[in-house]
Amino acid sequence: MVKRWQHILLHQLLLFLSKAFVLLSLCTSIASSKPANPALPQASRPLNSTLPSDALALVDFKSKADLNNSLPFTAKNALYFCKWTGVQCAQWKVVRLVVQGLDLGGVFAPDTLTRLDQLRVLSLQNNSLRGPIPDLSGLKNLKSLFLDHNAFSGSFPPSILMLHRLRTLDLSYNNLTGPLPTWLTMKERLNYLHLEWNHFNGSVPALNQSSLQDFNVSGNNLTGAVPVTPTMLRFGPSSFTWNPGLCGEIIHKECRPSAPFFGPTSSEASAPPPPTVALDQSGQVRGVELAEPCEKKRKRTKVIIGFSCGVFVLICSLLCFVMALKKQRKQKGMSPIMAADVAAAEQAAAVMQIEEEKELEQKVKKVQGLQVAKSGNLAFCAGEAQLYSLEQLMRASAELLGRGTVGTTYKAVLDNRLIVSVKRLDATKLAGTTWEVFERHMESVGGLRHPNLVPLRAYFQAKEERLLIYDYEPNGSLFSLIHGSKSTGAKPLHWTSCLKIAEDVAQGLSYIHQAWRLVHGNLKSSNVLLGPDFEACVTDYCLSVLTNSSSENDDPNCAVYKAPETRNSNHEATSKSDVYAFGILVLELLTGKPPSQLPYLAPDEMMEWLKKAREEEGGEDNRMEMLVEVGIACSLTSPEQRPTMWQVLKMLQEIKETVLMEDSELDPHAGMS
Repeated sequence: MVKRWQHILLHQLLLFLSKAFVLLSLCTSIASSKPANPALPQASRPLNSTLPSDALALVDFKSKADLNNSLPFTAKNALYFCKWTGVQCAQWKVVRLVVQGLDLGGVFAPDTLTRLDQLRVLSLQNNSLRGPIPDLSGLKNLKSLFLDHNAFSGSFPPSILMLHRLRTLDLSYNNLTGPLPTWLTMKERLNYLHLEWNHFNGSVPALNQSSLQDFNVSGNNLTGAVPVTPTMLRFGPSSFTWNPGLCGEIIHKECRPSAPFFGPTSSEASAPPPPTVALDQSGQVRGVELAEPCEKKRKRTKVIIGFSCGVFVLICSLLCFVMALKKQRKQKGMSPIMAADVAAAEQAAAVMQIEEEKELEQKVKKVQGLQVAKSGNLAFCAGEAQLYSLEQLMRASAELLGRGTVGTTYKAVLDNRLIVSVKRLDATKLAGTTWEVFERHMESVGGLRHPNLVPLRAYFQAKEERLLIYDYEPNGSLFSLIHGSKSTGAKPLHWTSCLKIAEDVAQGLSYIHQAWRLVHGNLKSSNVLLGPDFEACVTDYCLSVLTNSSSENDDPNCAVYKAPETRNSNHEATSKSDVYAFGILVLELLTGKPPSQLPYLAPDEMMEWLKKAREEEGGEDNRMEMLVEVGIACSLTSPEQRPTMWQVLKMLQEIKETVLMEDSELDPHAGMS
């Protein structure tokens, strides 16, 4: 009997243990399917009433993009969103989303996937998504972006600039239009860039990132010469095919020369080609030029010259013959004294006529481009090789780059394919500057050589005309980088880019002040150009001493750059007024707003206003504040309270060293692709 009860108890015990084991297994299975992050707030846990933020972002994306209901992204199964097709999570956050070849057919709506702030990889390739690419700046940790083989339209997404960790970008096989942005050269981590088979136009950016290993822009409408940089030389013609307008050394296609800078007038053209600016030797704008073969031009010019000379000689002969007949008739009926007076008067009239004819002849020759100035008028700066002559400069094609406070700037392409920047100084701004003063000052300025100064290579003066020849910087001005695309509403530059640009400018100004004891006098964002490696280079330096300071400038932004002590026309620019302009430049960099929109605030108020203007960068406030403090210190009202440019440079270098020390720790996500 006892044994029987023992068996029963043992059986009940085993049954209880088996149920407990099943229950324990079930609990373990449920627990394993839930996030293992105890710090997650209860409000954001996956309940029927409240979805996790990343799950909600995926559901919102599906509602606009998935017209064929191919994705399992629904609120009902949001508990398991980390197990959805193509989704990979880390600590309850989506880090990888690969949704390919599902023929989604809708649109990539704004404020959907862009809320996945921990996303590292996004691939939507081989679908049928249409419409513009939304603002992607919220994907701060994105490293790889594949949007190829869709039907996206619109321009190149400007928000790509804000993705500072991006390494891989594929926008190929879409319907994107417009130019390729020059700021692509700033993406220093980029190693894969495919933009083929879209409708992009304009020129190819001068990419020179050492990291770039894979590149393709085939099948677009790009034009002009492919920039020759060490990076671009890695890629052969296959990276540029099906762009009929491209030329240059890399694709083994010769670029046709465009219209001359100082060539013949449009009257010699037989048909109206696309106009380009052409100047005569004195720098006067003369109209357009038709690009013809050189031999044909020469023959035509000879015929015109010969015909003109023949007509001129014939007219002079007829005039002389008629005058001789009149003289003989009149002298027959006059007294000797009266005849002598008439003869003298007629001789004076003949001399005047000859002078007028000579003057007319000179004007005709000038219009025809036949008058050649002496080569000595084109003066190369000390140590510069004479790579071109004045005649070559006159034949160069010209493209208007902009009009500034001291003159007009052109891009000139010489017949030896050398590209230079030519600044034609405004004669009214140089009133009172003699030939000798101008030459002596240009010799001093031409001796300035620094990596952050655009070098002055040569200068030219003839009568009232003065030209300055600089290196051509391919990436435009800092003003264009900051304010170039107002329609997109782009955010200000990342503060690290601001620090790099500010340090470059400070290097150039400090060199001018310390080594040569000169001043810039006209510092502003449009006078800071971006070189081949996107280094900031200062231009238009040291010209203010030659210009008429009383001349008015209607641009309110230029007025803000002027230090308070120099706003009176009787006070010249100083090194401390350069520091003031530099401070305004730093604030313009950080806010992305024109100087005329900067408020006059106390330093503490300015700091708060700047944070709001940048819409907070999160985690970078302390670093940015250091740079803001430099800008505020430079733009103080009293010149005595402002630091010198050398002190400013040391401040910026200390900020950079601090950042490098803080960033020296390994990135915990560095190994994640």
